Amino acid sequence: MEFYGMEAGEVLREVVVCAETGLSTSEANARLAKFGKNQFTPPAKESIFTKILVNLKEPLIIILIVSGIISIAMGHGIDGIGIFAAVIISTMIAVIQEGKSDKAFEKLSQQSDDIRVKVLRSGQLNYVPKTEITIGDIIHLEVGDKVPADGRIIDDMQLKINESMLTGEADAVSKNSKVISGNAQLADRKNMVYSGTLVIEGRGTLVVTEIGDNTEMGKIASELKETLNTETPLQEKLSKLGKSISIVGTIAASGVFLYEIYRMYASGTLDFERIKDAFVISVALIVAAVPEGLPTMVALTLAFNMQKMAKHQALVRKMIACETIGSINVICSDKTGTLTQNKMTVTDVWFGGKTVPVDRVEATEMLHNICINSTADITPKGGSYEFVGNPTECSMLVCAKKNGVQHEELRKNSKVVVVYNFSSYRKMMSTAVAKDEGYRLYTKGSPERVLSICSKALLDGHVVNMNNSVRGEIEHQIKLLQDQAKRIISFAYRDTPESTDWSDSKQLECDLTFVGFVGIEDPLRSDVKDAVMDCRKAGISVKMLTGDNINTARAIASQLGIIEKNSLVLEAYEIETLSDEKLSSMLDRIVVIARSTPSTKMRVVTLLKAKQYAVAVTGDGINDAPALKTADVGVAMGIAGTEVSKEASDIVLLDDSFSTIVKSVAWGRGIYENFQRFIQFQLTVNVVAFSAAFLAEICGFGLPFTTLQLLWVNIIMDGPPALSLGLEPPRDHLLNKQPIPRNASIITRDMLFRIITNGAFIVAAILILMRMPILGGTPEQQSTIVFCTFVLFQLWNAFNCREFGTISVFTNILKNKLMIGIIAVTLGIQILITQFGVAVFKTQPLELEIWLHILVYTFSVVIFNELVKLLVRIAKSTSNSLIASKTATQ
Repeated sequence: MEFYGMEAGEVLREVVVCAETGLSTSEANARLAKFGKNQFTPPAKESIFTKILVNLKEPLIIILIVSGIISIAMGHGIDGIGIFAAVIISTMIAVIQEGKSDKAFEKLSQQSDDIRVKVLRSGQLNYVPKTEITIGDIIHLEVGDKVPADGRIIDDMQLKINESMLTGEADAVSKNSKVISGNAQLADRKNMVYSGTLVIEGRGTLVVTEIGDNTEMGKIASELKETLNTETPLQEKLSKLGKSISIVGTIAASGVFLYEIYRMYASGTLDFERIKDAFVISVALIVAAVPEGLPTMVALTLAFNMQKMAKHQALVRKMIACETIGSINVICSDKTGTLTQNKMTVTDVWFGGKTVPVDRVEATEMLHNICINSTADITPKGGSYEFVGNPTECSMLVCAKKNGVQHEELRKNSKVVVVYNFSSYRKMMSTAVAKDEGYRLYTKGSPERVLSICSKALLDGHVVNMNNSVRGEIEHQIKLLQDQAKRIISFAYRDTPESTDWSDSKQLECDLTFVGFVGIEDPLRSDVKDAVMDCRKAGISVKMLTGDNINTARAIASQLGIIEKNSLVLEAYEIETLSDEKLSSMLDRIVVIARSTPSTKMRVVTLLKAKQYAVAVTGDGINDAPALKTADVGVAMGIAGTEVSKEASDIVLLDDSFSTIVKSVAWGRGIYENFQRFIQFQLTVNVVAFSAAFLAEICGFGLPFTTLQLLWVNIIMDGPPALSLGLEPPRDHLLNKQPIPRNASIITRDMLFRIITNGAFIVAAILILMRMPILGGTPEQQSTIVFCTFVLFQLWNAFNCREFGTISVFTNILKNKLMIGIIAVTLGIQILITQFGVAVFKTQPLELEIWLHILVYTFSVVIFNELVKLLVRIAKSTSNSLIASKTATQ
């Protein structure tokens, strides 16, 4: 029910409560039982079974399951068991790691339940936990309190509420208990307050009308639970890769099967047993083509990096977000608390006709005005101060502290005789205090309002008349700061005799002496400018979507350097009338949207994704939650963020710092490159296994490996060596390259070239070895030599896969010592199963000399790879020289 159009008395009767006594304890307990606790219903937790099903829906996992079933059905139980083991391991890792993140997030969320609220119960004021508030409770609010539930104001005194977390508007909203002419539309909800908003000035009393899920914040939270996330760029790419592998593998294996049938038919040897053997070979080739280690490697890599990112103040709630953050090319950021410190600060002081350092203010008239003519307070906290009340007033109290003036002592020793409170109409506040003789009236407020009531000014220690020249100079100095989007507060005073009549403020707030003014801003975070520059170098566009006015937004954007010659700085109303097509065509140039609303943010994010951008959204308020949920990566603030924004996010910044996002981007890009390293390595293994088996069968050599040997190659190559590539340390160049386009294949042309060239070299070397025993050994040892040669070729090729482009394999050879150790251990295991696994793997022990021959023979793939890179470098250098020469000639 809407209460804002009703008189306070009507609301009290509707919820059945007395404003003077509040609810009784028994009635409060009864209502708690009826309406429930004042908290959001948490999202239904997915059961382990559900989480397992979600992970099993990944395309590659489905391919593996089908391959495993076919292998078991054809009597190859060991193959099937190995495949299902890979599926189980990758699924368990994903479920366990996401469970750990959920627990860490729950601990973070519990902090909001510790708030205690001042409630009137049975005529007595009591402090009650926020969750125990119920409909009909009478709540007393003071400066610094967070509103615990939706309610109707029944009493107020200069009450102002910061509703930015709900609306995105930075300016405080005045609240009162009255209804304007009984017209609900005119009232514009000015007599209602909402859960999660903050009291920054005055005080008030409210009667609770809605709690928990029925509050405005709760309704939005409930809607978000029904929003489904789309696939991330990585999931889209792995899905395409899985489909491509399954199609190519199935077609090629079917070709082999049909060829074998034709050959048997032509030779007159067609029978059921031979057909069955041909089918088994085809299934083995499909199994060889599928990179069954990829899901496990993805899960392990993401799990490892989730822990690393948490140490860098980024709590990853959804494991896939570790990589997705590295794919983003647009960040839609709010301003307050993310780009700025969310703490108003006095940055400029002008008095006596000149600008002075903030910590060297000698004008007692200004400092006393700041301390006495104020309703705010500050308390020490760590190396800073905690603000209680209006942030603008608090920032000026900090300025007084910097100049050695203790506002607490000054207020204690001052006898206040009258206070004329600030209002949006008056745009100023005045406080009169007693002096030894007479009184002094301190006034502060907007520069235009204060200047209009001043007839004199304090310049160079002397009081002079406010002539046009003096006024013009003051206005000029004020405009210089206003052009930098700084908030200006001006100060003046007037001495009056003891016989003063305080009943009429207009009679006193005139003929004042102008003292000076301060410039106040919400300063940028110390590291944010460098972070934004890093984003630019990394090819990431930063767009600021803020509830602030356009002048403040433009000034902050200019300081950050995100406004360029052709950039557009707009207000939300300017784009509301644009069609999606028109707005989409302008999005690349739009860098700031002021007075942004939740619907504006949602629309911008949706259109950016439609243009194939990978989008990250940062936010802390409930108004940010829909966009956080829609983005590829939603990044919430862990300190200043609302519970709804955190719940809608993929990553929570524990330090609320924009620079942490940039660090996360570097980690994400490193993860993506590691996936590419693994895929290049794994597909080379699979291409070689598939091609060698296919060509050997076509050439009449027979399969080069037994089914168990092929499974061993798949397991050992999908295991430790592959994982070591997944844990490759991030390279220094990651933030100097452009983002990967959303629709780009995860397999680049360079990767495909390496897979084909190195794969072709290895296949040719294996076929030569099958044809000619060039490494020595007896005829009985030849199949074992081929098997070991294939394994060692892949171990050496793992080093080739560490570097992309034309970078030499030896450049960073010692940066991943873990990999060197794993390759050495894997080689040792291969030697053991060859020498002692005769019965199981059908091998023959090899002499030391043959092992040395195999090592040298297989190392040739590294030499071949380096020669190819050298030729590419020479070709590029020659091409660049020709282009430069042609350009110079023209």
